[in-house]
Parts: sequence; structure tokens; C-alpha cells
Amino acid sequence: MTAGRAQHWRLRTRTLAFDRLPVVMGVLNITPDSFSDGGRFLEPDAALAHGLRLIDEGAAIVDVGGESTRPGAAEVGEDEELARTVPVIEALVAHTNAVVSIDTTKAAVAAAAIEAGAEIVNDVTALTGDPAMTDLVTASGVGVCAMHMQGTPRTMQDRPCYDDVVTDVLAYLTERRAALIDAGVDPDRVAIDPGIGFGKTVEHNLDLLAAAERFCATGAPVVVGHSRKSFIGRVLGDPDADRGPGTLAVSLALARRGVQVLRIHDVAATRQALTLFEATGGLG
Repeated sequence: MTAGRAQHWRLRTRTLAFDRLPVVMGVLNITPDSFSDGGRFLEPDAALAHGLRLIDEGAAIVDVGGESTRPGAAEVGEDEELARTVPVIEALVAHTNAVVSIDTTKAAVAAAAIEAGAEIVNDVTALTGDPAMTDLVTASGVGVCAMHMQGTPRTMQDRPCYDDVVTDVLAYLTERRAALIDAGVDPDRVAIDPGIGFGKTVEHNLDLLAAAERFCATGAPVVVGHSRKSFIGRVLGDPDADRGPGTLAVSLALARRGVQVLRIHDVAATRQALTLFEATGGLG
């Protein structure tokens, strides 16, 4: 395992401990237009049932989002995002002891989610999108996931460009983590995410995934969201290919490199693959 790798992530009311295998963050998109499962879980009952299914399949975290961040996605108003996410978070917290995360860039949505029981704020802008977000997470003591994105979901795939993608993304996340710590956020509460697919070409994504150990060496928990993303089909030479097997392959590579949290749609398959990977000596 990577030297300096974080052994835990402090959240709002508990601490998530990391062992050799990564934990799985299950994706629960309550949106009509997410790239993989848009529209499937818009109804609260369907969203709750899917969230409980993710937990039964082995998700340690359920990441609830009410606004798609796929390339070109339309913005969602605050009231609509609140209506989509808060009732589902309340229901999940009432029915299970699993960790619930809110995937949002809006402080008002994050505040309502925290009030409903969310333990983590997962922000694709690394808490730069809303000036009230840093004060909120500092005061509430939630866990934070700060992600790198070049541009916005509307513009990020126009012409992604870096001097050196690994160096640039690592420097950005190191700076954002330091800024949050300077603002009063406990260092043990701040995780980082290189933002696979968020303002990156296929080659950028592959370079970041291959360099996962460098992100782990920062001492921050590392979250990676590669599940079902388009780079998998492009590497395979078939944009319409089933991206499930490719997602599993990337998950195992990330496990080998010490990544602590995998943000995944197919939780059961991932948990099975990780278990067998460890049992057969895949972690070394």
C-alpha cells in the first residue's frame, strides 16, 4: 500500500475506517438526465428502494444527487434539487445506519441534507461554486469530498487542456485541501477526487488513474468516480459497449494502488470482484 495513505475519514457523527480493500460509495441519482441512470429513480419510493438495495449489496456510503453533472447537463434550481434529495435522505437515514452523502454544489441544499442526516458533502467544484459552502461544512463538521473539474459541466469537455494533467490536478486538490483546512475544516474530514471525466480527455483520465498512488500519498482519503464513464467504451474501441466489465477492471487497478473509496453504480458486482481479488492475492 502507498506510504502515507489515510486510514480513516472523519464524518459528521462517525469515522469511516479503511482496511486493505476500498469501500464502495453507491450512486443514487435522482435526476431525469444523468448519463447512466437518468429518470430511473425520480420517484421517492423508487429512489429509496434503490438506495436500500445499494446498501444491501455492500455500499458503505450512498451518494444522493439531484442535479446531473454529465457534460452539457442543464442546471437545476435550488427548490427542485431540495425536493428531489431531502425526502430520500430522510428516508434512508430512518431505514439504515449506512453513511449518506449529498452530491451538490449548493450550500442551501447541503445544509438541508445535513439537517436530514447526511454525513458527507460531495462537491464537484471542490467547494468553490457557492461562497457559503466552506462556512457550512466547517460549522457542521461533515466529511467533505473536494473534486477537480476543469470548467463547468456545461463547458468542461469543450477542449480540456493541461501542462501535465497529474501534476496540475494534484496541485489543485492539494491547494483546495489546504484552503479548507485554513478555513477551519478538520484535515481528517477532507477527501479528494481527481474528477475522472470532468474536463479530461480519454488520455487524461488514463494518466490520472495510473497515478492514483500519488493522490493517496497526500494523506487524504481518495475518492474515484470512474463507473460506466465514456472513456471505458473509447478504450475498448466501442462507444456502445457494456461498460460494466471495464468499470470492474478499473476498480481492481485502483484497489491495488490504495484508493480508499470507489464511487460505483454496480455495487454487488464490485464487492464480489474486490473480495475475490483480495482472496487470490491481487493486493500483493
